[in-house]
Amino acid sequence: MSPCLCAGPNKSGAGKCAGGNAASLFEDVVQISLASQVLPPHHSSPQHTIPDIFIWMMSNNKRIAYARVPSKDILYSIVDEEMGKDCAKVKTVFLKLPGKRGFGPAGWTVQAKMEIYLWLGLNKQRKDFLSGLPCGFEEKKTTRGQNLPSFPPISLLYNKKQVFQLRAHMYQARSLFAADSSGLSDPFARVFFTSQSQCTEVLNETLCPTWDQLLVFDNVELYGEAHEMRDDPPIIVIEIYDQDTVGKADFMGRTFAKPVVKMSDEQYCPPRFPPQLEYYQIYRGNSTAGDLLAAFELLQVPKLGQMLKTSLSHHLLFFVTAPSFNHAMRVCAHSPCYLAMANGAPRSRPTGEIIVNMEPEVPIKKMETMVKLEANSDAVVKVDVKEKKKKKKKGGGGGGGGEEIEEEEPDESMLDWWSKYFASIETMKEVGAEQRSGEIKLDDSPMKGFKGQAKNKEKSKAPKDDKKKKQQSAPELPEKKNKQKIDELKVFNKELEAEFDNFEDWLHTFNLLRGKIGDNDDNATEEERIVGRFKGSMCVYKVPLPDDITKEAGYDPTFGMFQGIPSNDPINVLVRVYIVRATDLHPADINGKADPYIAIKLGKTDIKDKENYISKQLNPVFGKSFDIEATFPMESMLTVAVYDWDLVGTDDLIGETKIDLENRYYSKHRATCGVSQTYSIHGYNIWRDPMKPSQILSKLCKEGKVDGPHFGPGGRVKVANRVYTGPTEIEDENGQKKQTDEHLALTVLRHWEDVPRAGCKLVPEHVETRPLLNPDKPGIEQGRLEMWVDMFPMDMPAPGPAIDISPRKPKKYELRVIVWNTDEVILEDDDYFTGEKSSDIFVRGWLKGQQEDKQDTDVHYHSLTGEGNFNWRYIFPFDYLMAEEKIVISKKESMFSWDETEYKIPARLTLQVWDADHFSADDFLGAIELDLNRFPRGAKTSKQCSLEMVTNEAELPMVSIFKQKRVKGWWPFVARDENDELEITGKVEAELHLLTAEEAEKSPAGLARNEPDPLEKPNRPDTSFIWFLNPLKSIKYLICTRYKWLIIKIVLALLLLIMVALFLYSMPGYMVKKLLGA
Repeated sequence: MSPCLCAGPNKSGAGKCAGGNAASLFEDVVQISLASQVLPPHHSSPQHTIPDIFIWMMSNNKRIAYARVPSKDILYSIVDEEMGKDCAKVKTVFLKLPGKRGFGPAGWTVQAKMEIYLWLGLNKQRKDFLSGLPCGFEEKKTTRGQNLPSFPPISLLYNKKQVFQLRAHMYQARSLFAADSSGLSDPFARVFFTSQSQCTEVLNETLCPTWDQLLVFDNVELYGEAHEMRDDPPIIVIEIYDQDTVGKADFMGRTFAKPVVKMSDEQYCPPRFPPQLEYYQIYRGNSTAGDLLAAFELLQVPKLGQMLKTSLSHHLLFFVTAPSFNHAMRVCAHSPCYLAMANGAPRSRPTGEIIVNMEPEVPIKKMETMVKLEANSDAVVKVDVKEKKKKKKKGGGGGGGGEEIEEEEPDESMLDWWSKYFASIETMKEVGAEQRSGEIKLDDSPMKGFKGQAKNKEKSKAPKDDKKKKQQSAPELPEKKNKQKIDELKVFNKELEAEFDNFEDWLHTFNLLRGKIGDNDDNATEEERIVGRFKGSMCVYKVPLPDDITKEAGYDPTFGMFQGIPSNDPINVLVRVYIVRATDLHPADINGKADPYIAIKLGKTDIKDKENYISKQLNPVFGKSFDIEATFPMESMLTVAVYDWDLVGTDDLIGETKIDLENRYYSKHRATCGVSQTYSIHGYNIWRDPMKPSQILSKLCKEGKVDGPHFGPGGRVKVANRVYTGPTEIEDENGQKKQTDEHLALTVLRHWEDVPRAGCKLVPEHVETRPLLNPDKPGIEQGRLEMWVDMFPMDMPAPGPAIDISPRKPKKYELRVIVWNTDEVILEDDDYFTGEKSSDIFVRGWLKGQQEDKQDTDVHYHSLTGEGNFNWRYIFPFDYLMAEEKIVISKKESMFSWDETEYKIPARLTLQVWDADHFSADDFLGAIELDLNRFPRGAKTSKQCSLEMVTNEAELPMVSIFKQKRVKGWWPFVARDENDELEITGKVEAELHLLTAEEAEKSPAGLARNEPDPLEKPNRPDTSFIWFLNPLKSIKYLICTRYKWLIIKIVLALLLLIMVALFLYSMPGYMVKKLLGA
């Protein structure tokens, strides 16, 4: 309906409608009001009157890809500010799929790339439509008649062609998208430039690929003037794909870059060349999908065809120089301070030397590390590794366990880093127990919660008389581990800096404070005023220096007391961070748990291992290693943080620890890579330092100006005035022995602190424990983190692969328990008819932590002697960690839990005997719990089974089902009586058979007495029945078994009475007949 318009006011002042009545007028007003609500938004954002430009790519008359160009972006204007941003410019356009196919992952890939030139303007401005094209072209026009307007040329012929070579330095990518189900990808990069493309190699199963590959694009023809190519080169497109064995590669992300252009008349020299590696953000759709570290250079090929003579190597990302200066005090500064702010801009601080003329009476203090010690004694240190191991083997353990101590050597193929770690923990506990005579405070140890804790507490509280007995029994198994020939490492329950005086043997750290400007700064704390740090050493000494210093070989008078100080030039270092586990983390969730994961930051590198968070754990075992490339001194502060993963919202920081890597790297304690206890070229204890012990020793002797090393015959080496002895043979992987001096060199390194003047304690192979702190909760420890850091300079030989410290995966086992018989089970029921004692016996069993999977035998009814016959098989599958001797169970805490929670429970088998009742709850009679790692050997007969098998386990031979594999015998059921004392309530004959999952699959067995491998039915006596189900059999039993002779006697007595009665009855008649003579 069209609105009715008023013709004009009448005499009464009211409007007169041109048509319609009052009702139609009301409807029109309503529609006008509705239209007024719709029009304002369109008025505020009107659509452009000129349609957009669509570019279609056709194939067989089918539209397969398109690009849409907004007309306002190419609209021409004589005013530069009003002209479209892409007007009269050569632009790169990417074509995408049409319709719904262009959305989502399928539409993220580029169907085609075009370089187009667009111009949109008035007809009168058409003379300017070629103004933005690169110079050096000729127009090719069509032939037209006279007086016809000139049309745009049908083609352009460029007579100025530039030939280039593109070099794409594809170094690495990081934090890529995980395209495979394994959480990793098989990435490769595809580089597009003009009409050419090339691919890098495919790296399997990684999210941070390091290609380190150079892609060269030859004969790249670009048109236009040389200066235009230099100022605005074409765009390089880099796409990352995931290679699949089946199907096409999956798109992972895309980024763009512009090359650094070098013309033929320019020199290939700094600062523009060689180009620096730069990070390019990778995008997957509208979200980020990682970073690409690469460099691109476009080099013009000379016209005469000369060869390009330039460097193709990779280069530093940044470089910092510090000018020297002269002042009045000698200062040895090692790293420039680049954090100080001056007028809002960062400013580097210079390093240099200062010479000060001091008064003679001022006391002189020399640096501790430069004091020359006189050592005239020829001390001989003898260290024999074999003898040491023999002593350890003979001296360990108390009495009663001699046979167990002499164990066979462990199979090295079964050992790994965790074997060494757990053996070191046991050693640390034993050393701590020997050093402390009072109560052992295990709470202060980072190893809290491991086996042996309760035993150590008992040992500390027990009197001296009982301590000998417990040394023979309780510590038996931990002692056995140490008796094995397992190499160990040093476990520090504190920071490594606390053990080595913060590694300030010569490099000290001083905070740089901001000055006070006004009254507001008077209340500022010292931490708030810190703007940077100064690293170096200061020494006041008398000039000239003593002769014993100036006459040393290699003395440089420029450095004075600071001889042998390393250079502070930037150095590239490979930092390898190992995270073992965290303990006693502060709960971060409302359920009293946390979902921790590791985050590491060093310089510009920020790693968050969010995908591998551990659900609901306050003592998580991470077992992770991270490789980071850093440049000292610019990137030297390592931050290791533990975050709590949250499904919704941001993750919470639990705690963090910071390590100054530069102090460690330049310390004389050699904290770059810990010195191992032994030298090995294979196995779980393989030497991980790229330098062998002999090379390390030679370097230390050279730097410390120490005479040696001099290797001699008979396993002897002389360093300074000391002689060390040791083994000279080493076994390879095939068991063949070879001659080597590495053991001797390692012996010297382990006793380097005994070397005069230059000696100091070297950092051993270790695991340090660092407290986790939260800035929001200062001074409160949020947990502890066990870790260590290795550092390797990039200009040295590359180290081997990182040690595999990933958590051990539990091994699948199957425990088969056959309950054969029971004996002497107490009788709980009274027979209703006879009043005799009996029991309806059945046995129940389960593994600890799997109570919901408990299994019962059938019922042996009406046992009158406590004997039961079952021939019943239980089957318990479980996952087991051999090193920790724990069963691993993963289950959800509730139906609302997001992830499964992992529990580690001791491997214990529980067997119970019960009396079955039909109309009431079953009666518990007794139980026994067997630790599958150490339980008493079963008795051969029921009579030999006694209560001592439970109360006096220490003096009995113990077995482990994981070593014995199959055990059969009698064990007692026990329960507590009214006086809370243990008593035997029965005995059970059982057979335990342990199989691996593979063995169980090869030889399957059925539950109970079922197939496969069925058990025979038990030969139960006739009393094992229910009287109301078979009353005739019950009566027969009562008559034939219990009251047979009584019934016989009663029958005989009745027969006798009948005979007497018949005699008395017939006697009178017989007498009458006799008397009458009848």
